[in-house]
Amino acid sequence: MLEQDHDRFIGAPSEAAPFLRIPPFPGAKVRQFDPVIAREDRVEDVLATIAQQRVGGSFWGPQPAVPTGAAIVRSAKGLKAASNLAGGAVVSWANRDAPSVQADMIIGNDSDPWHVLEGAGILVCEPADSIALIAAIKGISIQVVGSDGKLRRDGRTVAKLVEQFLPAHVGYVCPFTGKPLSVIEAIELCGFWRRLIDSNRDIAGGYGFAFWKRDAIAPLLWNGSAPFGFLSAASEAGADRSVAIWRARASGSLIAELEAAGTPLVEVEDGFLRSRGLGADCVPPMSIVVDRLGPYFDPGRPSELETLLQEGSFNEQQIMRARALRRAVVDAGLGKYEAGGEPVPRFAADRRHILVPGQVEDDRSVLTGGAGLKSNLELLSRARSSVPDAYLIYKPHPDVVAGHRKGALRDSAVLNYADRIVIDLPIAALIDMVDEVHVNTSQTGFEALLRSKPVTTHGVPFYAGWGLTTDLGPVPERRTAHRSIDELVAAALLLYPRYLDPVTGLPCPAEIVARRLTEGDENRIEMLVALRRFQGRLMKGFRSLVR
Repeated sequence: MLEQDHDRFIGAPSEAAPFLRIPPFPGAKVRQFDPVIAREDRVEDVLATIAQQRVGGSFWGPQPAVPTGAAIVRSAKGLKAASNLAGGAVVSWANRDAPSVQADMIIGNDSDPWHVLEGAGILVCEPADSIALIAAIKGISIQVVGSDGKLRRDGRTVAKLVEQFLPAHVGYVCPFTGKPLSVIEAIELCGFWRRLIDSNRDIAGGYGFAFWKRDAIAPLLWNGSAPFGFLSAASEAGADRSVAIWRARASGSLIAELEAAGTPLVEVEDGFLRSRGLGADCVPPMSIVVDRLGPYFDPGRPSELETLLQEGSFNEQQIMRARALRRAVVDAGLGKYEAGGEPVPRFAADRRHILVPGQVEDDRSVLTGGAGLKSNLELLSRARSSVPDAYLIYKPHPDVVAGHRKGALRDSAVLNYADRIVIDLPIAALIDMVDEVHVNTSQTGFEALLRSKPVTTHGVPFYAGWGLTTDLGPVPERRTAHRSIDELVAAALLLYPRYLDPVTGLPCPAEIVARRLTEGDENRIEMLVALRRFQGRLMKGFRSLVR
């Protein structure tokens, strides 16, 4: 359901608030689940899934410090009766119009019910309040407010509460596909959103984020309680809070000030399935990666991605998802910046074809993971030395071709080592055609692995050292695990990145972004992108004059 008024679904304890709700992510175009007849799930399975995922009510909301053993009161007319209950403090929840003298504490109606009820002694609510289901799952005593304002013990069983608030035959429409979801599938989708939101609760805001990508970033870093703040001074971070940084655009002095203050920094970069179009052209990302240990491309220290590959375990469902996603990416010809493309014929049928992708020479991945190899010409020279008889194909980086970044080479210099320069051919089609890929730290090597092509690394990209590549660079000794390609995909495409669906404006699984890129449903090029591309052409022409 698009662009609907959703204020009444944010957390008020009334019949208007369904138990399962879509969080109000910034910029979301879908505000609530639409009901639909779907397959029935067993009550026992529904209860177990709710308890595991900890969803229902405004599960994304603030988490106030509630006294242990308190009586949590969700009814204004039940406040007076609740104040006579023996036990701890009385916490008035969603009763802001009630006299404060009747409660020891008042909390907002959008508070996270799982947090509020964590140590509660009793819940006082109206019969139609679905929060009773959470209390029952947690084993908390429930008192129901009658029409006379008096309290009585809630005689409904947990199964009855499930039947009342989550009828087995009523499912939900998937906001991404429009297909029916069972109750359990909807609960698991809400759990996916909860884990994302919970991971952001300590982040005070972010530095270094370009204005044109902020709408895409904010939902993925939203903490559930307040809009994600794009900050400009270190003092805005506040004490004991982490901050997200796009380091390449944040000033060195600001980063130094944050580090001196002991502020934890959360690195944010583009994801591996990014968009149909260049970031340098101001095309917003559909995915990002968020890492609290360090950038994934820096082999000088472990990142969360490296830790996941070194120490993580992958269950059968994740491996099956990874295999299916890899197949979808390969079949659609998806790359980081493009999709599709016709097959490319071989240029010299009797020779081994090697693809050498150029990179932005001052990119952080080259500076940190290039093992001293900082120029595209040096990469070509090393590739030629290692495969002297091969047919070498050089494809410059699209940001360099567009005129935005450093790394352009004269054709005559490239042809001292390469047999051919290609610019307009899609990277996926080139990978399909060649026999092998040689890279410094380029993601092209990862895309080649997806297509079962041999990859030689001259630097130390994130995918080196796991038994899938021939590594000529100094891979850290701490990378000792051997991974299958599907385990690498599960880590790098399913578990590590965060994805935003451009159609619904909601955070989504990787498969949805792959589908949008395949079907061309992503955001369309706007005036800013056109201007950025024009600027790139001007800069490219200027650089050709001064070389």
